[in-house]
Amino acid sequence: MPGVSRRIAISAVVLAVLVGTAVGAGGYTFVYAKGASYLTDDPAACANCHVMNEQYAGWVKSSHHTVAVCNDCHTPHDFFGKYFTKALNGWHHSVAFTSGDFHEPIHIGERNLRVTEAACRSCHQDIVHAIEPGLLVRVSAQSPGDTPKDANLHGSLHPPPEDGTLSCLRCHHSVGHLELD
Repeated sequence: MPGVSRRIAISAVVLAVLVGTAVGAGGYTFVYAKGASYLTDDPAACANCHVMNEQYAGWVKSSHHTVAVCNDCHTPHDFFGKYFTKALNGWHHSVAFTSGDFHEPIHIGERNLRVTEAACRSCHQDIVHAIEPGLLVRVSAQSPGDTPKDANLHGSLHPPPEDGTLSCLRCHHSVGHLELD
């Protein structure tokens, strides 16, 4: 049986090296990429990567920076959904940024677009309920200091979309991230 115990010993060493390498590389990457910051609600964490600097700067100048952080709009509002989305996005972002295979400026994906749309509808449910698919509804969003032209622009008719569902982000795509020049 000496041959069996030698194979077990070699297998154990190989396994230990593989596990140690994976844990070491993962730990180093987590620390280097400031992984713990992604477990918080701090918007600065989203700007850890240079590719998000423009979105972060746009958020700082937007109307939403005083009422919402990144997670309020870009993750579901339940615990499991929030951290599942953060983990999924973290995985996709780490692969994309490490390989360099991503569009710049960065674009929101279909799944994340649905999450953000749901967040708009949750926070602005009074307005959403006032706009029924199939009806033309005048929505007033006049702000103090608006000129009559601004008031007319913001108090606009919302025609029903072709598929019967309205998309907040179709028209209001830059509300959370003000477009910078």
